[in-house]
Amino acid sequence: MKELKHFLKFSDLNQDELKYLFNLTRDIKQKYKAFEPCTTLQDRTLVMIFEKNSTRTRLSFELGMSQLGGSSVYLNTKDSQLGRGEPVADSARVISRMCDLVMIRTFEQEMIQTFAQHSTVPVINGLTDQHHPCQVIADIFTFIEKNGSIKGSTVAWVGDSNNMCNSWIEASEILDFHLHISSPPGYKPKDLSHFKHVKFFTDPEAAVHHADLVTTDVWASMGFEEETKLRRHAFQGWQVNSSLMAQASKDALFMHCLPAHRGEEVSADVIDGPQSVVWDEAENRLHVQKALMEFLLLGVVVS
Repeated sequence: MKELKHFLKFSDLNQDELKYLFNLTRDIKQKYKAFEPCTTLQDRTLVMIFEKNSTRTRLSFELGMSQLGGSSVYLNTKDSQLGRGEPVADSARVISRMCDLVMIRTFEQEMIQTFAQHSTVPVINGLTDQHHPCQVIADIFTFIEKNGSIKGSTVAWVGDSNNMCNSWIEASEILDFHLHISSPPGYKPKDLSHFKHVKFFTDPEAAVHHADLVTTDVWASMGFEEETKLRRHAFQGWQVNSSLMAQASKDALFMHCLPAHRGEEVSADVIDGPQSVVWDEAENRLHVQKALMEFLLLGVVVS
């Protein structure tokens, strides 16, 4: 019987598993573009539990499961017993007996960890306040598509040390690339001393210098909307604009997990410019998550 494996944070997969996942994503995407069927999860069911709103996460998982031959069920915590006080452990025991995969998009990492502890099927983190591993896998796959490999490259994260930043930190350690982080005072990561590939910069220009990839996110993530005005003031010097991008390598890419606020964390000329790969990045959520679901259910498949 295959070992039960969850994907709750980026470090839940090792380097070999990630390499397999990226190769599988490439094959799945090629088949999709060529109109070749890829129904490896036929008759399997994904349950999607949302406590936070979503566009890309719901579309990519729901469509992805359908394209693999399976089906999906959407649950909002407001419309289920999870939102009426049923213990997470009890919900996990029931839901996991009726499906093959569970994807959860919620606030606290603790909730998804508790669910996984009591689930009999793989659980995927669709986003929490602490981690966003599915997005970072899609980002790295997009970089690999454009450049062949991310090993030894330099990624510059400009902005809040949020869930995206945390997943980038874990990714840099596993995949051996350099991560430069620059955040305003009061918004930097808590402790980076035990990460050998991560370096913090108080000056965003220094962080971006010669970077191969520059990436950012909104200044106030979901759950922090009440801080929008305060953050807008604090982050003024951390906008990714053409002047900042000029400090990066000539062929540097720009990424953003979306939705974006043009004129705040990124200028319109950058996100809509020639170095931006945000639309490829968004599309790749679909293909990466198809590969992830197949891997968690079937393991390594030797063709």
